[in-house]
Amino acid sequence: MTSTDPTVLPDPWQSLHQLLAAMDAEIEQVYVERGIKGVRPRFAYPLIRLAHTGPLTIRELAESLNRSHSAISQTIAAMRKEDLVTSEPGPDARTRRVNLTERGRSLVPFLEAEWRATHATVAELDGEIPYAMTAVVEEVRRALEHRSMRERILRHLTEPPR
Repeated sequence: MTSTDPTVLPDPWQSLHQLLAAMDAEIEQVYVERGIKGVRPRFAYPLIRLAHTGPLTIRELAESLNRSHSAISQTIAAMRKEDLVTSEPGPDARTRRVNLTERGRSLVPFLEAEWRATHATVAELDGEIPYAMTAVVEEVRRALEHRSMRERILRHLTEPPR
């Protein structure tokens, strides 16, 4: 343990996390206002994809969404609790095939409309601010391609004496 608690310093990630959480909360509020309960914004992407592809294993779904297996597995578990998807044993004992329930399928047209409206909203925001969010994200991605986050952390890391 060091002599000072580094977590008392301002967290450079906090404002980004708060912004994303606030945006998700507002999207969720749109769902609630439409009478859609128990649906989180993070459910839209897999629900829409499953509607277009049919049943997929968790691994196939994760790969198609460019998400981690763990994240999709947790999302599927939460969606199952809300009667949006079912999961059944897949081709082997280690896999599970995920399919939409009738409730999940009935929500897809609205979720697709919300998806498009959200993308239009992001484009609108990009036009209103001096540095477009999408451009900033792309610039950060390019900078990290040049020198990874890991490399940057290691450059600043001073390990405590043993």
